[in-house]
Amino acid sequence: MKSFKFINEAAKKEFKKLPKEIQVEFGASINAVQQGEDPLTDFEHIGKSVGKGAIELKINGSPAFRSIYCAKYNDTVYILHSFSKTTNGVDKKAMKTAKERYKLIN
Repeated sequence: MKSFKFINEAAKKEFKKLPKEIQVEFGASINAVQQGEDPLTDFEHIGKSVGKGAIELKINGSPAFRSIYCAKYNDTVYILHSFSKTTNGVDKKAMKTAKERYKLIN
């Protein structure tokens, strides 16, 4: 089973700011990934935007919620960024944040 780690303290704080039910849903997906399974929520490969192996978990609604992780390295699931979004389309600021944090994986 893969271990789990927030890439930094800011990523942890963002995740903890999400509504509890969203944390539980994303947590179940992350647990599935740790066990070698696909996430339970909708997801999208976003390697071209963030980095090789990056995945965006999605819970749609108003607002929608996202959590970006990478499970490709060090036998660990790294949570890079979590956020809510209220508009359609790519959140460029969120992608930039995730890309910067991706560089912290070592």
